[in-house]
Amino acid sequence: MIERIEEIEVEAVADVGAADSTAALEEARVRYLGRKGELTSILRGIAEIEPSRLGAVGAAANHTRKTIEALIDERLEALEAAELEASLVEDRIDVTLPGSPARAVGHLHPITRTRRLIEDVMIGLGYQVMEGPEIEHDFYNFTALNHPEDHPARMLQDTFYVDVSGPVEVEGEGPRDVLLRTHTSPMQVRAMEAEPPPIFMIVPGKTYRRDSDATHSPMFHQVEGLAVGEGITLADLKGTLLAMLREIFGPDRQIRMRPHFFPFTEPSVEFDVSCFRCDGTGNLPDGARCGLCKGIGWIELGGAGMVDPNVFGFVSESGYDPDSVTGFAFGFGIERIAMLRHGVGDLRLFFDNDVRLLEQFS
Repeated sequence: MIERIEEIEVEAVADVGAADSTAALEEARVRYLGRKGELTSILRGIAEIEPSRLGAVGAAANHTRKTIEALIDERLEALEAAELEASLVEDRIDVTLPGSPARAVGHLHPITRTRRLIEDVMIGLGYQVMEGPEIEHDFYNFTALNHPEDHPARMLQDTFYVDVSGPVEVEGEGPRDVLLRTHTSPMQVRAMEAEPPPIFMIVPGKTYRRDSDATHSPMFHQVEGLAVGEGITLADLKGTLLAMLREIFGPDRQIRMRPHFFPFTEPSVEFDVSCFRCDGTGNLPDGARCGLCKGIGWIELGGAGMVDPNVFGFVSESGYDPDSVTGFAFGFGIERIAMLRHGVGDLRLFFDNDVRLLEQFS
């Protein structure tokens, strides 16, 4: 039996040395050291050998097993190194090429993404999306929205007026000045002129004012909302704002209204949403003051209110009798929502076209 063990060792040395791949080496290992291998069978049957030969056979078998194991480990290390080298040569790739799947050529700007989110939410609430002209008449931008002639917003330091070489004559209406709209609210009057009540619509779009700092821009995006029908109350306004803001900022949000003044709503309010970073407590989990809401637990978002009856007076011929219909309006900046959702501290970053910022929203 000792002779057979020595023959097994010679055969194993030859087979291991001849293995030209890790797969072939594994076959050799199984053949000599596997559960069904001849050497393994000899080791399992040692107990049946005559006691006088037990020690010599056991020693020879263990020596052969250790020798084969050492040879396999040495050969495996050499084969793996060779296969890796071959793989690096054959499978060379250009790491500068796009990954798979290929990266999209571009993506929506965060302002556009935020605008579409708001539109989707309001469409789900039954509102239609409307658009209006960015170059507007003073009549729609101010007069029909109950702004008196001496209102500060009409001054040159607040509003961009368009030079058209004099006032524009509009048939049946007399001269009107032309300007870049300061809000999307002019579509309130235009929409009511075109459609009888009830009406439920939002107007997203660009607006223009003479402001420029970290939270204001000469051009910015605004969403105006209008709902007019029979029996609409301030409670409906609050419920609409609550449903909208919960879709945007999370299902646990609360809102509050604070008295304010706008020429085209009465009563008028400003509305806030409970802070989604500190959950309205004003403090972060580590006890520090919340920087987003500045420790008050509320974030100011925009203005709203019940439509002033004087506004209905400008569209009474279209069926908007202030004695039979009521409505509410609200407005807020899209940049404001985007800044809050994405933690952007300076509104101007949205317009700098810095790909390091914009690529975060791909």
